[in-house]
Amino acid sequence: MKYSIGLLRGDGIGPEIVDSAVRVLRAVGEKFGHEFVFTPYLIGGAAIDACGQPLPKETVDGCLASDSVLLGAVGGPKWDHLPGNLRPEKALLGIREAMGLFTNLRPAKLYPALKAECPLREDIVEKGFDIMIVRELTGGIYFGERGYREGRYGEEAYDTERYSRMEIERIVRVAFETARKRRKKLTSIDKANVLETSRLWRKIFHEIAAEYPDVEATDMLVDNAAMQLVRNPAQFDVIVTSNMFGDILSDEASQITGSIGMLESASLSDCKRGLYEPIHGSAPDIAGQGKANPIATILSAAMMLLYAFDLKDEAGAIVAAVEKALADGLRTADIARGGAAVSTDEMTDAIVQRL
Repeated sequence: MKYSIGLLRGDGIGPEIVDSAVRVLRAVGEKFGHEFVFTPYLIGGAAIDACGQPLPKETVDGCLASDSVLLGAVGGPKWDHLPGNLRPEKALLGIREAMGLFTNLRPAKLYPALKAECPLREDIVEKGFDIMIVRELTGGIYFGERGYREGRYGEEAYDTERYSRMEIERIVRVAFETARKRRKKLTSIDKANVLETSRLWRKIFHEIAAEYPDVEATDMLVDNAAMQLVRNPAQFDVIVTSNMFGDILSDEASQITGSIGMLESASLSDCKRGLYEPIHGSAPDIAGQGKANPIATILSAAMMLLYAFDLKDEAGAIVAAVEKALADGLRTADIARGGAAVSTDEMTDAIVQRL
């Protein structure tokens, strides 16, 4: 089979980690008899430097024409002085909207080889955890009305949280279907004691829950959820929540796995084409030094094989190779805990060899 993949290397460590994932995908292609055709496009700060805007039309058109898209990271202090509409991060919202990516899947799994890296108590760590966070991606406060105005105490800024029934229904259904394929337990996280959007969210969640009697469905307030993630993460299977809450909670979940450099994500629409990226940032302080952990991007490529192309065995082979490399003691600087650290290329080599 032949697949076209758009590459958005972006900024900071983005080019390094995307190139690592490409090497792994090429190895998978050789092993299983597939051809992956990669086409690079500009995004973020790199696009600003080249053409003055963070998301060129050519990039949007190229991503829409691809079978799937792999993204590194965008942003960095070089562009911090720019106005909001021209910052590199604006490209992320733009490409998600252009591709209709309303679902973000963010796994948070504690690998047995990395239990020592988890900052939680030993008794919590021993239980382990494997959580899938389903985050709504194109609604909520990030896409609501915003601006500046003269207020009671002078200049003020405002951002508006809004959700429609359609937006809530489609993400909640994705979450229930995801839970059905796992341990059949779904937790909806909101702030229904304060926010009207959360009250609508909770109402619709329970309406749809009636269609899935085989899934255990519960609600949890977001402040309690933040505490429960560090108190007893094993209680969670699938979590569904809004754009902003999902953004915050998934980053919290990443830290209890040992390193944000380990976690992949998939952003999906109604069609199979999606955008796959690590959840970490561009880390400009280590860019070009060979210190970046490529595993999150490599695992994002595995998610691409699974969700975009239905290549279950191929995706499983990547995951197994990563787990074997970790079990064999290989560590990049972020998970080395003062021990010997391998470079980005060395970790990639190890994973390719274990394929």
